[in-house]
This record gives sequence, structure tokens and C-alpha cells, in this order.
Amino acid sequence: MILTVIIILFCYGALIIALSIGFDNVSPFVKEVTNPISKFSIIIPFRNEEANLTELLNSLVLLNYPKEHFEIEMVNDASDDNSVPLIEHFIAAHSSLPLSILENNRASVSPKKDAIDAAIKQAKFDWILTTDADCVVPKNWLMTYDAFIQTHESKLIAAPVTYTIENTFLEHFQLFDFLSLQASTIGGFGLKKPFLCNGANLCYQKSAFIEVNGFSGNEEIASGDDVFLLEKMKEKFPNNVYFLKSNEVVVLTQPQPSIKSLISQRVRWAAKTTSVKSGFTKLVGLIVLVMNFLWISSIILFLAGYMNWQNLCTIITFKLVVDFVLLIKAFHFFKQSFDFLKFILNSFCYPFFSMFVIILSFKKGYQWKNRAFKK
Repeated sequence: MILTVIIILFCYGALIIALSIGFDNVSPFVKEVTNPISKFSIIIPFRNEEANLTELLNSLVLLNYPKEHFEIEMVNDASDDNSVPLIEHFIAAHSSLPLSILENNRASVSPKKDAIDAAIKQAKFDWILTTDADCVVPKNWLMTYDAFIQTHESKLIAAPVTYTIENTFLEHFQLFDFLSLQASTIGGFGLKKPFLCNGANLCYQKSAFIEVNGFSGNEEIASGDDVFLLEKMKEKFPNNVYFLKSNEVVVLTQPQPSIKSLISQRVRWAAKTTSVKSGFTKLVGLIVLVMNFLWISSIILFLAGYMNWQNLCTIITFKLVVDFVLLIKAFHFFKQSFDFLKFILNSFCYPFFSMFVIILSFKKGYQWKNRAFKK
């Protein structure tokens, strides 16, 4: 048993240290003043986002970029609230903003992929930029992407996303979890083995999207419009996939308002993992899963009297220290204040939450935005 524990700790430590090195390998991008050249089609699917749309739309108005160089396609996915009238009213009040509303054409079990695909077919420009309706984009978003595109031969560019939070435990829990994913995302790109990205801030060439046959082959999986496309792009264009590490492009989004919606979201994310093709992605998932299982089982064994406190403390301390090394990099990059006590508390809760989500993900389906989805 001791040898097994040592192997698990070694593998987990090696993984997190490697991702930490990868994080540092991605150099921060500092944009130089350039004449805007790139033209963007911004695609934003939405369903019943009345409560969030005003903030998003206000941020789009403030974009520091020539209006003739971008368009905004908002794709309505069967909203039954006041989302569409709200956007229409906004369009009337800001007629100079190149914004239009499209209706989603459902063709698969993945409404978001359908929405993006429908918008891409009508997109006027070659650079596709996606975000979500509950997000806020920074004013230099397009200007920084353009500067990066002018200096990097790119096909797909992933970029950072973080939460705007208040002071509740649930929101802090989600922030620690989400920033660990962001740190791992950046680390993967730095290791030349990208395995995560976020559709709330993702840019790619329309021509490249068509060349890899878009979402073809993944239509039966409800989520994964970002990760599955990343897999295709890195296979077809291994030297043209990048992470744009810049505070100028950080997109802000909202944490889930309740534990129920958080679980539903994480189950949706976990449900796609069995369909990924990347061996590295599967290895990362397996190592993290086994480490979380070791954490939980060690606590149970200690409480049952089958493990001494020295071994328990070794396992717990090891994971805390290793996680801290990677996580503190993300907090520093996103300019978030790091609370060590909250880190300890979240670290104890997360393995139990993660295992619970994984168990639920083995079910045949899940609920999201008042819809039932199959795996």
C-alpha cells in the first residue's frame, strides 16, 4: 500500500509541477500599437439570459476597435423570456453597433454547437470569436487579439476567463476550482500539449474551422464546442494553436448561483471527458481522479483507525503544497487576492465534490438550462 501511495503522489506531483513549468513557458503578451487589420465575427449564443444581457451588451458597445472590422451575431436558442426584446431595444438605441439576432437551427443534440455553426455559415469575416451571454468583455479585447494575430501565425487562439465574485463560500469555492482549470489550461499550452480551452473566450479562423469539418463527429455530445474543436485544430495545425496570455483579453463571467446549478454545470463538463481522444487529456484526468480518491480514502481510513496521523498529514500536506505552487500563479495572473484559509477549506471540500460529480456523470443524462441531455 505504501508503494502505491508513493507512486500516486509522485505522478500527481510530477503533473502539477510540469503544468506549473508550462504556465511560465507561456510568455505574457504585451500588445504593441498597430493598425487594426483583422476582422472578427463575434458569435454569442443565448437562451433565457435576460438577467445578464445588459452587462454584456454595454461591454460590447465600449469595444475599442473600428466598427467596420467586426460584427456581432447573437443566436437565440429558443428563449422564452425577455431576451430578444431586450436585444432589439438595444439595437435600436445603438444603431451604429454592427449587431444582429439570428435564430438557432437545431440539427443535433447540441444546441450550442448548432448555434455557433449556424452563425459561422453567415459570418462575413474569417476570424470567429465566441463568448457567452453571461460574460463581460474588455474594451481592448479585439485590439489585443488583432495584435497577437499580426505577430503569430495562428489558426486557433484560446484566452483567459475568470469569475466576478462577491464574498460567499460557494463563489470562492468556484473561483478556486475555475482558476485551477485556467492554470492547467495555460500550463498545457506551455507544454505544447493543450488539452483545455474555454468557449467563453475562443478565437479561430473560419477557414480552419471548415477545414477540420467543424463540430462534425461530436454532434451527439451536448457540450464540448471548445475542447473537441481544440483537439481537431491541434491535430491539423499543431504549430498554429496558441494561448493569448494577456490581462487585456480576460473575459469575466458569472459563477453559478446555487449548489444545484453548479453540480449540473460540472456534470455537463464531466460528461464529455469519456469522448476526448487525447491520451494526454485522459492521463491528466486519471491522475487527478486517483489523487482525489487517495485524499478521500486516507481521511476515511484514518477515521476508521487504519491509517496513522503521520501518513495522513503527509498526503494532505503534499497535495496542498503542490496545488499551491500552480494555483498561486493563476491568482497572480488574474490579479485576484489569495486567501490561504479559504484555500485550505476549499482543498478539503473539492475532492469530495469532484468525486460526487464524477459519479453523477456516469448517469445517462443531465439537466441544463431547463433541458434534458443525454451523454
